[in-house]
Amino acid sequence: MSAYVAGVERAGASQAAGGHMVYQMARRQVLVQLDDDLIERLAQIAAAEGTSRSALLRRGARAVIAAAELAAADAELIEAYRRVPQEEALVRSAARLAARSTPPW
Repeated sequence: MSAYVAGVERAGASQAAGGHMVYQMARRQVLVQLDDDLIERLAQIAAAEGTSRSALLRRGARAVIAAAELAAADAELIEAYRRVPQEEALVRSAARLAARSTPPW
């Protein structure tokens, strides 16, 4: 084993078959209280997807974080337009173009 591979393994990665590196992030256990119905529904989804409830909860946490980041970006954009509004001529031109290119349905 090379010194590089040994160092990477200490950092939380290992070399899988075929020479590919597999990384595992350090995790901490967190106590979360859920009602029985929610636990059962998570178990059903986990079984159907061939994964664990923990993996589903991690995926859900990432989705909440992504949604919060998008909301923050939207708020920044709205604030930027509040500080420096678009020119009225540009807004009218865009509205006319949208009216002509909008599908009739």
